[in-house]
Amino acid sequence: MIYSTLTSIINKISDEFHKSFLFTTIFSILGFIENQWVNSYFKGLYPGENFLNFLNGNKILRNHIFNPLIVIFLFAIFLLLSLNRLSASLTLTLIIAFLAFFIGSAVLPRYFLNNNLENIVHFNKRDIYSIGFCLILISIVFFFVSIATVGGIPLLKPSIRYLLKPAFTMPVFLIIPGTCLVASSYLKEFQDSEITRSQARFRFIFLLAIDCAFLLLLGYRTPLLAAFLIIIIIGFCGNIISLWEVVIGALIGIGAIIGIGYFRSLGEMAITSSTNPFYTLQSRADFTLHVLDLLDFIGGNFGLTHGSLLASSIPGSDLGPRMMVGKLIAWRTEVTVTPTLIGQMVVDFGKVGVAVEMCLLGFILGIGFKIVQKTKNYFYIGIYSLILTYSILGIETGILDIQVLLYFAIAILIYLLCIIKSRN
Repeated sequence: MIYSTLTSIINKISDEFHKSFLFTTIFSILGFIENQWVNSYFKGLYPGENFLNFLNGNKILRNHIFNPLIVIFLFAIFLLLSLNRLSASLTLTLIIAFLAFFIGSAVLPRYFLNNNLENIVHFNKRDIYSIGFCLILISIVFFFVSIATVGGIPLLKPSIRYLLKPAFTMPVFLIIPGTCLVASSYLKEFQDSEITRSQARFRFIFLLAIDCAFLLLLGYRTPLLAAFLIIIIIGFCGNIISLWEVVIGALIGIGAIIGIGYFRSLGEMAITSSTNPFYTLQSRADFTLHVLDLLDFIGGNFGLTHGSLLASSIPGSDLGPRMMVGKLIAWRTEVTVTPTLIGQMVVDFGKVGVAVEMCLLGFILGIGFKIVQKTKNYFYIGIYSLILTYSILGIETGILDIQVLLYFAIAILIYLLCIIKSRN
């Protein structure tokens, strides 16, 4: 009843905006550009699906590139970037984390959703599109509010980025789930042969361009990478983009991380122009893992804060989770410190908490991946891309933002409903 009432209101809002002169004009222009692109001679110059065809021969890449275990693989690479060795205690904690995640993502899902997958919860494409569209509108409004409050564009003047108020910037990040839902609805249209593959690709590129335009101007890397990853995962799982494009996209993403970090460091005079661009990535990984080492030391086997760090994500808390980390390791509450994916787990509940929470995280992703593989349902591809993206990005930042925790809570609820319905 709540869902029906909410979507009814959102559908009306979306319809009214689409009927307005402004959006009618915008979509007419975009429709013209899309037709020109689809029928363009220059589109034929773009490499086809068989470009770098040797990649398609690798079954692991073709079928499991976005398996939940990619989180462990990328976490291991992140560890290798560190300039210093890990302590024995932290090494043990990481082994526990990796084993628990493997059990949760690769072993436990085998005992669920083995039949009656046609009974999973289904969502109306119009509802999903309208929700995504409204989320994007909200984020654009708050983008202009954010830059108005600081009197400039943070990308052009990095010093004012620290003046941005979370109350105004957090709604801007709703553009990410908004993009996810709208892209999923376009995938559904492609699956139903309502639009061609070329049209779907154009719309994906346009959504990504919107995200880049707003998120990049705010000077944030992580949300920009989130939008980039979501488009790639949905596109690949939905057969809209090819494997070679995923690989090239990953290389571009790595370049963006290094490049934006390097130029931001130059602008803030943290490094000189003679510094190796990779040093910014290595030093950041080294610092973050040093923080994790300290958290592991104070967390011990059973934790120190017993859930307080996770609870600090709730709006209205005296300190945010990353500020609380700063207080725990250095008694400085005016800075935010990223604790990695397992930082919150170990300081809240120790090594025991790491085992339980990593197993739970792996199980959520494992169930999501299983549904995607078996059904290819557009909505479940979208929701899986959202939680996998934030799991990957959480390797450094942790899963601590209230909106991200909400995405996982929604995913858990939907997956539980699917498990229950599949048994009927």
